[in-house]
Amino acid sequence: MEVKRIADLGPDERDALFERDAGVDAVRNDVRDIVGRVREEGDVALREFSREFDGVEVGNVDVTDLAERAYGDVGEEIREAIETAAENVREFHERQIPEDWRDDFGGHVSEANVTTEARSASGSRELGRRFRPLERVGVYVPGGAAAYPSSALMGVIPAKVAGVEHVAVATPPADEINPVTLAAIHAAGADAVYAAGGAQAISALAYGTETVNAVQKVVGPGNKWVTAAKAEVRGDVEIDFLAGPSEILVVADETARPEFVAADLLAQAEHDPEASVVAVTDDEETAEAIAEAVDAGVADRERGDVISEALANDASGVFLARSMPEAVLFAEEYAAEHLSIQARDDEELLDRITNAGSVFLGPYTPVAAGDYASGTNHVLPTNGGAKLYGGLSVDTFVRSTTVQRLDREGLDELSGTITTLAEAEGLEAHAESVRVRLGDGN
Repeated sequence: MEVKRIADLGPDERDALFERDAGVDAVRNDVRDIVGRVREEGDVALREFSREFDGVEVGNVDVTDLAERAYGDVGEEIREAIETAAENVREFHERQIPEDWRDDFGGHVSEANVTTEARSASGSRELGRRFRPLERVGVYVPGGAAAYPSSALMGVIPAKVAGVEHVAVATPPADEINPVTLAAIHAAGADAVYAAGGAQAISALAYGTETVNAVQKVVGPGNKWVTAAKAEVRGDVEIDFLAGPSEILVVADETARPEFVAADLLAQAEHDPEASVVAVTDDEETAEAIAEAVDAGVADRERGDVISEALANDASGVFLARSMPEAVLFAEEYAAEHLSIQARDDEELLDRITNAGSVFLGPYTPVAAGDYASGTNHVLPTNGGAKLYGGLSVDTFVRSTTVQRLDREGLDELSGTITTLAEAEGLEAHAESVRVRLGDGN
């Protein structure tokens, strides 16, 4: 990889880094056609697209029974690894379960139009929130060129922890769907599994078919076709966010081990030719060493062709900053899905960075730990989305409702504020809805 100086980047180079879309816009029109056909034709279109895009003749779209069998058929070592990862993911997400609450609030009362009795009485203004899960959620688990059993755990488990009653999974069809993926789907607790991939799977989950039950929300990562489809159905169904091909940005100083940094870049690059992998450092010798280690490591990787394409991506590279503050500004603007900080003052640097999907601190915290087993979720915002929202969590699958109860004294205390503002807005009936309750004899 070539080392580039941040100060020398031109407008086009900066746009490629900071305005990246991973090719999603280029497929939007084709995806719109796919989504529309599945919405209109149901299972017929699903099977046709499976033949066209996956080269597979799909018989039963519903393969829930295959997932249960796969869990029993995979080797003991694989099953134990799945269960260990599942337990760690479950434990982390159980810490996120929100609790209903209700409290009595006082103060902040206007003196206008408050009766003498109300001033001396203590009115009750009880406010709170309650949280309830969605009923039906769809999780997309990628497949195709690579199998992603980990994505099954990351998508299904938080939904079940949140209390979602029905969690459906769509994963691309194959002559034999990867048994480890199926086993993980079963271990995670999915209620239904469908052999459907790409944009057509997203459409099936969003709108339903003869076999697939429509859901309220679609979540999960995928390639540019999946991401574009989620953008297309958004509004008719909720989505988590647009999570495209994988990204990593490593902030390193002179203490970083170049071979560790390179290993993390290569690991994320093997996901997808559209993946974006970046390292930024303020030390020129470290930058050159990282670039050399990356180039040397490509030949040793089984997915070397995919890695090479990702490294050639305009949003990938090794960048030299004039100072660590400039490196931090670069990281903030990039807003990476995965942010690795391999530097002496990693906690201090973390305090200065806000925009990141998930952060990995120190030399012995590879992104692969979060991808598989540490317990955090690997379904994270890409393409700068970390500037606006966080990754998949229990919060993704619950909705909140506010609750309030006022007694007569509590309403009397607020009456002046309510009626004054209502009349200022020209909504006289709002004001009267208060007055009628406080009239004599009520």
